Amino acid sequence: MKKLTRKEEEIMQILWQLDKAFIKEIVDAMPIPKPHYNTISTMMKILEEKDFVSKEKFGNMLRYQPLVPREDYKSDAVDDLLAKYFDNSYANMVTHFAKKEKLSANEIEEILSLINKKN
Repeated sequence: MKKLTRKEEEIMQILWQLDKAFIKEIVDAMPIPKPHYNTISTMMKILEEKDFVSKEKFGNMLRYQPLVPREDYKSDAVDDLLAKYFDNSYANMVTHFAKKEKLSANEIEEILSLINKKN
């Protein structure tokens, strides 16, 4: 799967939430300072070229919708993160977060419970 820039990903996060949206709706959902309408229009064309969105014409307006499900992109991003920083090991990744105290004892118990249910 093709990778998104930080700004493209920000737009996709909004589009995944909205499901279908016109450019004005995307701009309205963006944080302040809001980008210019033309900037988002250009980004949507790029996302379309990358096959992340499709468009539907309503008069002279375009409504966009995601072609790539959020879960698919998330899985691919996590796989990429695992490969780059954790030697493709979920154990290494979880250990990293546990050492950095980013996981609470309850969260670790939940993870262990999920693992035990699978076995």
